[in-house]
Amino acid sequence: MKVSLPFKFALVTVVTALTLLAATSSAQVSHQVNSAATTRFYVQAATPQQGPTTLTLQRVGSSSFGSAPMATDTFGIPDEIDSAVNGGDSDGGNNGGPGIGINRSLPGTTTGSGRIVSSKPQSNPTLGENFQGLNFHDQRFANGGNQFSVEPPDQALCAGNGFVVESVNDVLQVYDAAGNALLNGGQAVDLNTFYGYPAAINRTTNARGPSITDPVCLFDQAIGRFVHVVLTLDHVGLTPSLNGNDHLDIAVSDTGNPTGTWTIFKLPVQNNGTEGPPNHHCTKGFCLGDYPHIGADANGIYLTTNEFAVFGAGFFGAQVYGIGNNLLTGGTGSVVLFNTLGAGPDGAGFTVWPAQSPGNQFDTDHAGTEFFLSSNAVFSNDGTSKSILVWSMLNTSSLNTTSPAPTLTVSTVAVDTYAVPPRAKQPAGNRPLSQCIADTVILPNCNTTVAGINSHNNATFGPPNGSLNANDSRMQQVAFANGRLWGALDTAVNVGGQDRAGIAFYVINPNSKKIVVQGQAGIAHTDLTYPAVGVTQSGRGVIAFTLTGDNNFPSAALAGLDAIAGMGSVQEAATGVGAWDGFTSYIIFGAGRPRWGDYGAAAVDGNDIWVASEYIAQTCTYAQYLLSPAGQCGGTRGALSNWSTHVSKVTP
Repeated sequence: MKVSLPFKFALVTVVTALTLLAATSSAQVSHQVNSAATTRFYVQAATPQQGPTTLTLQRVGSSSFGSAPMATDTFGIPDEIDSAVNGGDSDGGNNGGPGIGINRSLPGTTTGSGRIVSSKPQSNPTLGENFQGLNFHDQRFANGGNQFSVEPPDQALCAGNGFVVESVNDVLQVYDAAGNALLNGGQAVDLNTFYGYPAAINRTTNARGPSITDPVCLFDQAIGRFVHVVLTLDHVGLTPSLNGNDHLDIAVSDTGNPTGTWTIFKLPVQNNGTEGPPNHHCTKGFCLGDYPHIGADANGIYLTTNEFAVFGAGFFGAQVYGIGNNLLTGGTGSVVLFNTLGAGPDGAGFTVWPAQSPGNQFDTDHAGTEFFLSSNAVFSNDGTSKSILVWSMLNTSSLNTTSPAPTLTVSTVAVDTYAVPPRAKQPAGNRPLSQCIADTVILPNCNTTVAGINSHNNATFGPPNGSLNANDSRMQQVAFANGRLWGALDTAVNVGGQDRAGIAFYVINPNSKKIVVQGQAGIAHTDLTYPAVGVTQSGRGVIAFTLTGDNNFPSAALAGLDAIAGMGSVQEAATGVGAWDGFTSYIIFGAGRPRWGDYGAAAVDGNDIWVASEYIAQTCTYAQYLLSPAGQCGGTRGALSNWSTHVSKVTP
């Protein structure tokens, strides 16, 4: 039986530390970042070249929002999962290679022990318009059903001009301020169609389009347009096998109205010496621009990736791209690349997240400055760290010339110990997919006719893992507002004698590299995962996240944040009504990692902050799961999963 939080506002266990100048000043260490390294692994000594590498942004064409109607049934369909991208990741891996997934393994990603936190409730934001966003059913049945079953639903959200754009793996929708869907008759638009590619999989011919993943977006305040970015992996023709090439596809709305036309750009990121980028000597010749994220200042947008090998193992440092705004609007400008391999105290950056700014609050010092934050617990032997990193790209105004001259520096800031969190928990609940896989009596062929799976052998599939991945303490969304840098990450916290997934948050003076306020938050018997920070121009913020635990199904939650009191008490925006029942909870899928989310999102629009987090909006019995159309429980889920997102407008 599900037990909800006893009040609308739950008491969050939180420790907040105010500025300790003496404690942080001695820990600042600055490093100049160079553009390219000749070594292959961050654990080896690097020989970086001087200055950034200049690249070319390719204009591909235009796009709008045409897409086929939603499919109503896909009974007995094989090839439910895109094997090209499903596979190894940061919690384990396979050998990589054509058609069998990509190895994103990181050495040192060890679960750490949480620090004890104590209670300190604060003020709370006001929840306004909120609604269910995109879900697994939207993803699977978009574009006439010519889609794969996809986990996790990486979250992109941006807002401006009275519009809210939401995107997940691998669909998109635009809403008005009241939550009304504006595209395609209210049906989701698949990203393959939006970016001008063949369908992810043609269910008639089995032909494959490129694999698209990791969407991000923002409303670029400086140019008044929406920017949407995905990582795209090319295939060998229309086959399931990857050819090694991958690129960031960048869509820019032609006006401030995102329901109109967009211009599409392509930035190659395989970094093997072809199509313009340098050769980073990734394993077997092709690099992967994984986990892209986006920020902006007055002069450009900034994209960062974690560079892995497409085929085989290896991590090759975070990559930082700067793109001049003039290029995005048809003018003359530049693109630069900084490779963090060989930079910083850990020998490489990891998930170097660029800041987004509300309104026009940009840092104009040093001819324009863009800030980034990253963490480094994944590099330690015990999964803990006492520092985070502040990165600064200076002279960003030069990106709007043909002779770019930006520089990138990094400084270490001492913080309270944080740790790679344990997996999050949830109550048992209904899990009809589990019953379908194991069924040999009620519908003996359920696994093949509903879920497209070819075995009843639970020794092969393994029992369903009821836990949810809680990330690896990498930095999450970053804001630059009111002269401060704001960020948060997942950490292990100890509450009630248990190590649980919690949130560490930071407000930093980016010029002095001093902590203004920091803290860690957790709730007994509960897990808080994937925080996303949004902050208004006046310095009033919100942290959005997924709340789950022993007594709570995965729910969309949030808390206030400011630079004086820190993080406030937790409020549920949407209470989860059932258990996550996804295919990656089985060992045979995703190398045994329960792929619950990769990131949430927050977007500032004036004095309001729009946030989106993953939660579970449905539950059904196995008998309901078997009703026609099979596996869909009345259109609330797909055969292989039931994730959903929730979008909320919050006034801090």
